[in-house]
Amino acid sequence: MIYFDNAATSYPKPKRVGREMLHFLEKVGASPGRSGHRLSIEAGRIIYQTRESLAELFNVDDPLRIIFTLNVTEALNLVLKGLLRPGDQVITSSMEHNSVMRPLRELEKIGVEVKVIPCSPQGALAPVDIEKAIKKNTKLIVLNHGSNVIGSILPIAIVGEIARRHDILFLVDAAQTAGCYSLDIKKNKIDLLAFTGHKALFGPPGTGGLVVGERVDIKKLNPLKVGGTGSRSESEEQPDFLPDIYESGTPNTVGLAGLNAGINFLLKEGIDKIHQYELNLSQRLIEGLKEIPGVIVYAGNQDKERVAVVSFNIKDYLPSEVGLKLDEEYNIMCRVGLHCSPAAHKTIGTFPVGTIRFSMSYFNTIEEVDKAIAAIKNITKNV
Repeated sequence: MIYFDNAATSYPKPKRVGREMLHFLEKVGASPGRSGHRLSIEAGRIIYQTRESLAELFNVDDPLRIIFTLNVTEALNLVLKGLLRPGDQVITSSMEHNSVMRPLRELEKIGVEVKVIPCSPQGALAPVDIEKAIKKNTKLIVLNHGSNVIGSILPIAIVGEIARRHDILFLVDAAQTAGCYSLDIKKNKIDLLAFTGHKALFGPPGTGGLVVGERVDIKKLNPLKVGGTGSRSESEEQPDFLPDIYESGTPNTVGLAGLNAGINFLLKEGIDKIHQYELNLSQRLIEGLKEIPGVIVYAGNQDKERVAVVSFNIKDYLPSEVGLKLDEEYNIMCRVGLHCSPAAHKTIGTFPVGTIRFSMSYFNTIEEVDKAIAAIKNITKNV
């Protein structure tokens, strides 16, 4: 089997991920912060170690500024719904995932002004267009870092500088880049970084989080949910300090144990090494697909500023037809359609049909890429 659906969920994971999860279930098993016994303390230690690993990965000084959520979608909703009020303006791009666009469209109905900056058909964003759209009521800029459709990278460092100049908060959706692309919240002037654990961080599903930068006033960022935190149990009011204010309910400690193992694997291997390896895979795939008559490649930026996500179509075939053939006849797993990103597909001109998407990871090989190219050649012979 060739698994090219890593932009949805990475597979396989490093072996240590499963081992650490099993260790927690068999040897620890308790709720962190809810009891004073040794197993509860050990569960709390696992969670704090995961915060420390993420802090190292993203260059965060205080690990307690890292909030755990079930996924990047929850983290994005926390910020968008917790920060924006009627009358505020928010600026975003036409390459966003529905995890950004759907909350924004909901907020638009209650009076939040949503400004969508058009990107080029290659997924490129001009930072000057962001700056031109800023108004007195602009509260937030939110951008994805890497496209889940074509792999293009948006210029977050430049936009971060723009946001700082205008004293506006900057939220980055790092669903496709956290773990396979260098991310430094200080260097890139990021105030809020939303990430998921089950993609390039090699963690299990049900893990993710939000980095809350020092410029963020948590008194103005309302929690998405409130409840038991294990702290201040004498009060019926939600705690007003990090991370507890945003972390109600029993956490997914077994998942976070696996996430920590995935992050430690990445830190040991080196993010730049992983990025270069995946870049080589995607470049080989792009070059191979472009040589096949009848194949249209939508690959975004084709230099170092991209992630290993490549979309394409075959003339006279629906993406769903190709995906079925790849699965049943060639044992290649990929994703077809709109990838929960209709705005991006409208931008690149593939709406409403969508594309065939190959997304690779550190565990894929050049041989697998070559086999996939050969499979597409075979399919196009029947066009």
